[in-house]
Amino acid sequence: MPTAQPSRAERRSATEARILGSARELFAEKGFDRTTVRAVAAAAGVDPALVMQYFGSKRGLFTQAVQALPAVPAATGSGVLADQLLATLGPKLGGLPEGALAMMRSMLTDPGAAEQIRALLSQQADSVVAAMPPAEDAELRALLALTTLLGVTVGHQLLGLPALRDAPTERIAALLRPGISALTQPQH
Repeated sequence: MPTAQPSRAERRSATEARILGSARELFAEKGFDRTTVRAVAAAAGVDPALVMQYFGSKRGLFTQAVQALPAVPAATGSGVLADQLLATLGPKLGGLPEGALAMMRSMLTDPGAAEQIRALLSQQADSVVAAMPPAEDAELRALLALTTLLGVTVGHQLLGLPALRDAPTERIAALLRPGISALTQPQH
C-alpha cells in the first residue's frame, strides 16, 4: 500500500518549522544584527524569498523565532515567591531555548529585541508584584529581583563566566536567596 504524501499545508508547516529552527540557532549564535535572512534560508535549505514570503521581514522572522521565552511561575503568597523565582534558575542555567538565547544576545544591540525584553520583564514584574505584600516600591523591587536573575543568566549562558558556569545551581540560588527574599518580602 503506498504511503500518503503530505498535504500542501503539512509541507508548508514543516518548511516554516525548519526555517524557524534555523533562525533560532543563528539568532542565538550571532544575535539579530549579524544574522541575515540569506543565512537563515541557506541553513533551512530554502530560497530567501520564501523566508520573506512566510515572515514578511527579518523582524517578523525574529519575532516568531523568539516567541517561546520562559515565563516566571505564578506565585501565591510572599513566603514562597523568592523560592519560586529562584527555582527558575535551574532551567535558565541548564540551557535556555535558542529563542530565549537569541533574544538575550540581541537585546543590547537591537532596539526591537530590547523592546520585546522590556515588555516581557514588565509582564513578569506585574506577576511578581501581584504575589508580593503591598509595598510603595513593589514594581521597582520586582524588577530588581527579575533583572538580578537575568544578569546571572547572562553571565552563565552568554558570557560563560567560570565561577557561575562551574557552581551548582543550588549554590547560586542559596547565595541569591537573602537578596531576592528581601526584595520580594518588603518590611513595613
